[in-house]
Amino acid sequence: MLPDVGALLALVSSVSWGVADFVGGLAARRAGTAQVLSVSYPTGAILLTFLATFVIKGDLTAQVIPYAIAAGIIGGTAMWLLYAALTRGPMGIVSPITAVMSGLVPVLVGVGRGESLTALAILGMGGAAVAVFLVSRESGHPHERTPMAALLYAVASGVAIGLYLVSLGLSPASAGIWTATLGRWITSIGMILIVAVFIRRVPARGFPWRLAMSAGVLDAMANGVFQLASQRGLLAIVSVIGSLYPAATVLLARFILHERMNRVQVSGVVVALVAVVALTLG
Repeated sequence: MLPDVGALLALVSSVSWGVADFVGGLAARRAGTAQVLSVSYPTGAILLTFLATFVIKGDLTAQVIPYAIAAGIIGGTAMWLLYAALTRGPMGIVSPITAVMSGLVPVLVGVGRGESLTALAILGMGGAAVAVFLVSRESGHPHERTPMAALLYAVASGVAIGLYLVSLGLSPASAGIWTATLGRWITSIGMILIVAVFIRRVPARGFPWRLAMSAGVLDAMANGVFQLASQRGLLAIVSVIGSLYPAATVLLARFILHERMNRVQVSGVVVALVAVVALTLG
């Protein structure tokens, strides 16, 4: 059985998202959420514009505009909430929680639109849900518990990310990556205005420029690749695969930031990898 192209693209986007969340979370801890997004989003928008214009040709029609506006508004809100969560709690805990909702919302929309799932795909979806639950487990020591604010931000961010994925997935299939591109520019303009009006400046010295720009490039690539994945596979499937990005974030947090992982969380990463295989083949 050959793997589905849409599923493989979704897997690429999930890895890129996971690394982007880690890098962006580090930058936000050093310089603040709004300041980082005002740099990372325009960087990603420039990259997507180049790819949409010269590499991945698509039709930029009037039908794309409503989905791009929705993606821009929802996507910016999602990233703001995500970075707010990452600055308040451990990455290895926050990231998997966002994935629960970000994977669930598109699945409900896809099934509601009549998408049918194979038995292997259903097993893979169940495995992904179990994996996220296991990775989210933490010890019972009070000093290691995640603040409630971080958990609430994570849940809200997951819902917003799920709606963002739906916006990309339901946009015209002929659009290429223009929905993600225009949405990124809408968010970029919004973030720059917020910083200019309320924060007034981005410090030139000590600002994590490389981290912020790297996060923008990785996140933009993930969004563009996911839009291509949604055009080549079922929304319910590619969204669940895309929501497996916590595996990359958790591993990076473990080995670079030395965030501790218990045995249950390690088993969750393993289950996530098995779920990816099942979803890709299913």
